Amino acid sequence: MLAAASAGVAATRVVGHSSTPRQLHSVLAPAPLTQGPAAAPRSRDPETSPSTAAQVAHPPGLGQGDQGAAVTSVQQRLAELHYDVGSADGQFGPGTEQGVLAFQKVMGLARTGRATDDVVTALARAGPPPPLVPGGGADRVEIDLPRQVLFLYRGGSLARVIMISSGSGRHYCEKGLCGDAVTPGGSYHVGTKIRGLHISPLGQLWNPLFFNGGIAIHGSPSVPTYPASHGCVRMSIPDVEELYDQVPLGTPIYIGD
Repeated sequence: MLAAASAGVAATRVVGHSSTPRQLHSVLAPAPLTQGPAAAPRSRDPETSPSTAAQVAHPPGLGQGDQGAAVTSVQQRLAELHYDVGSADGQFGPGTEQGVLAFQKVMGLARTGRATDDVVTALARAGPPPPLVPGGGADRVEIDLPRQVLFLYRGGSLARVIMISSGSGRHYCEKGLCGDAVTPGGSYHVGTKIRGLHISPLGQLWNPLFFNGGIAIHGSPSVPTYPASHGCVRMSIPDVEELYDQVPLGTPIYIGD
């Protein structure tokens, strides 16, 4: 549920920062020497050798590195439903994988990042996900913790659906700090924004948007498909670079748990 209270918001300010992120054979062993007549050679036919077939087996569906009209179709449909895929260019890259993962999360499908038959079928039938807070305001951020996605609303309409990774729920003790890795449910506002790299006691945050003390939405090079953070809301660095400029100070943030 969404709690009604908003507390611990940092002082409202915008801090500039100039840092930018840096992104990011098999060998067959020789046959052993033998004495006596040579044994008959084994079949090396790639279509009949089980070991070779296992090496070249392709996972189902479309995934990173694939390209063509089928990829474009998936990208276009995801974009129609407001899932963030970047450009519909027919190239299945990290952005498309993130969009597929977000769709799989919302629809309760296996989180593989691949456009398998079940994904394609669901895409044809799906509509945009409904809001968590229908009366939450024209411009707002909604974070669905159970499904691990973020919804951005602008002008009263759903603009983007982005996959995230929130607090793991575990107790931690790192660098002399101990606590519970929880992303708190409730109603908040963006209180502080820091452009670029921000070093916190527990890690590096890209373009953080703080909404509850030291808890922020921020970019990270590591965004698993499951809750894994110390309490912040992680998303990919490209996603947060866009989000930063779309979410001004004071924007409501609703976190549903």
